[in-house]
Amino acid sequence: MATVPGRLTIDDFEQLPQELAENHELIDGELVSVSGNTLKHNYIQGLIFSLLWSAARHQRLGIVLAEQEYDFGGNAHAPDVSFFGPEKQRLQEPDKRVQRFVPDLAIEVVSENDLFNALMRKKDRYRRCGTAEVWLISPQSRELFVFSDQGDAVLRADDELATGLIPGFRIKVSQLFETD
Repeated sequence: MATVPGRLTIDDFEQLPQELAENHELIDGELVSVSGNTLKHNYIQGLIFSLLWSAARHQRLGIVLAEQEYDFGGNAHAPDVSFFGPEKQRLQEPDKRVQRFVPDLAIEVVSENDLFNALMRKKDRYRRCGTAEVWLISPQSRELFVFSDQGDAVLRADDELATGLIPGFRIKVSQLFETD
């Protein structure tokens, strides 16, 4: 397996062989391993992806992707689910691993190995780089944290999750955690 020299740029990261880049993000010039996902994590990610994808596609509002990497100020992160509207569609580079823009919505499903401070730094980076809305979904606490220009919120059980980015999308938070 090849080794990775020194501090990397997005262009360096783009050129890495798949086996080195896979399951890694680029943070402050360093490759950082991201944990594997549990069944619960994958279920929530798949559910939120399918619901958002259906709503966005039906209304032709933009593109919903899973685990797409974006350039967040020289850092490559792949939110579990992301959405971007038509104004960013023209910026897409289909043959690039890392898209050189940030999504309008970035969603992270919290894994057991995620550290709170690291998630907060990631959320702050997403917002600072221009992501309008960030959701952190915690399967353990069964809560959803929303960070947006309209303010921050913690949603629980009977609260309804909605976003102005995809009008008409609504789901009761408790439904995200039902696995049957």
